[in-house]
Amino acid sequence: MTPLESSEVSPTVRSLSPIGLGGTALLGVFSAVALATGLTKVLVVSWVAFVAMALGAVLGSRYDASYPKRLVWGYGLASGAMVTSSAVFLVPQAMGMDPQYGGFGIAAGLLVGYAAHVVGHRLSHINVGLDLTAAQITAHALSAGFIIGIVYGSMPNLGLLLGLAIVSHKGPAGYAAAHRLRESGEPVSALLLPAAAIGLTAIPSALLELPNAPAINGAIFGFAAGVFLHLAMDFLPSCEAGGEVDQVCSLSEHSHRRLDQLRSHAVASTAIGALAVFLAWWVVA
Repeated sequence: MTPLESSEVSPTVRSLSPIGLGGTALLGVFSAVALATGLTKVLVVSWVAFVAMALGAVLGSRYDASYPKRLVWGYGLASGAMVTSSAVFLVPQAMGMDPQYGGFGIAAGLLVGYAAHVVGHRLSHINVGLDLTAAQITAHALSAGFIIGIVYGSMPNLGLLLGLAIVSHKGPAGYAAAHRLRESGEPVSALLLPAAAIGLTAIPSALLELPNAPAINGAIFGFAAGVFLHLAMDFLPSCEAGGEVDQVCSLSEHSHRRLDQLRSHAVASTAIGALAVFLAWWVVA
C-alpha cells in the first residue's frame, strides 16, 4: 500500500478496488436477469443490501468520535430485527410444512452457521486478493444470499419485510468493516464486493426449481431460520472485555466505565430493532 498522498484525504477514498468494481458490475448484469424473470422481491432485497453496506462503508471510513455508540446501536437494531424476523416468518413456515424436518433444519442451520463462522476464520488467511475483513464478509454474504434466493424462490408470496430485515445488518457491518479498513490503510471500496454479494447468489439461486415436497420445504425453511438466527445472535452487540467494542473503548482511559454505559444501549437497541419488525408486520398484516 502506497503512503498517503495527502494528510487530508484517506487512501481508502483515493483508491478504488478492481474486485469491488467488478462485483458491482456483475450485480448489474444479474439485476437485468432478475427483471427479465420477474424476481422483483429478490432484486429489491439485493439492492437494499448493496446500498446499506455501501452507505455504512462511507460513514465508517470517516473519523467519528462516537463510533462505539454508533456501532452498538447499528448491531443491536439489526440483530433485534433479524431475530424477530427469523422467528416470526421462517420458523412457523418450517414447522407448518413439516415439524420434524423443519426442526432438524433449524438445528442444522444453527450448527452449520456456527461451523462456517469458525472455519471461515481459518480459511480467511488464504490470500485471495482481498483484505481479511473484506474476504470474511464476502464469504458470509455469498452464503446468506444463496439462502435468501432459495427461500424466495420456494415461496415467492413471502413479503419484502423478511428479506429487508435479514439484510438489515449490512449497514452496521459495512460501517464496522470500513472503520477497520481505514485504520489499516486498506481501500474501503473493496467492500463493494460483499455489498453486491447478496445479489450475486440470491438471484441465481432464486431461479432454481426445487421439488414441491413438504419435508424438503420444511427442511429448507428450517435451515434458513437456523442460519439467520445464528447470524442474528452473532451480531448481538457484545460489550465485554476483549470484544470489538472493548477494543475501541480501550483507546480511552475510562474504557470500563464506557462499556458499562454501552451495555444499556445494547439492550435498548436490540429491543427497538425487534419492536420495529413487530410494528411493520402489524401495519402491513
